[in-house]
Amino acid sequence: MTKPSNRNGKHPGEERYFVQGPHSRFTEFLFTLKVVREFIKGFRALHFMGPCVTIFGSARFTEEHHFYQLTRTMAASLSQMGFVIMTGGGPGIMEAANRGAKDVNGRSVGCNISLPHEQHPNPYLDRTVTLDHFFVRKVLLLKYSYAFLVMPGGGDPGCLRKIRRPRPLWKHQLGSQSPKRIPRLCRTWR
Repeated sequence: MTKPSNRNGKHPGEERYFVQGPHSRFTEFLFTLKVVREFIKGFRALHFMGPCVTIFGSARFTEEHHFYQLTRTMAASLSQMGFVIMTGGGPGIMEAANRGAKDVNGRSVGCNISLPHEQHPNPYLDRTVTLDHFFVRKVLLLKYSYAFLVMPGGGDPGCLRKIRRPRPLWKHQLGSQSPKRIPRLCRTWR
């Protein structure tokens, strides 16, 4: 009997199986090839997009919410300054950011993730790249951004990890200077 697969043909729990310890060299080699292929796919899709600002936030906010409207306005302002708006490509705050860019004829891009029951690309994206691995998505969201904006609701553990981990990397690579600023709109996120 075969395992059920999600919409991308991946078997549920593939990453969980991979991190459970050593497997055959061939299995680990195949996993590595999948990850490299996904990085190349992302690099090719995003390389010529221009300077980006990545906006992090919750997928749970609706269009009527104050933070959705605030994100839309801020993204429109950033887009008018010439930045490409980059998000996770999903609903909520991510949609608001991409929509704000489109409101002023700016460009927007999404690094979407394949989830079996939840996230689909929002309709305000000029370009989207759909990925299977969260760590590849995180690298792409960080690599092409000149700045980050973390909106309220982006304080879930996933978003906090995305903004906390780059800081030691920048310090290691660039000494004490950190070229990227991370504005936060909530005093509780220190």
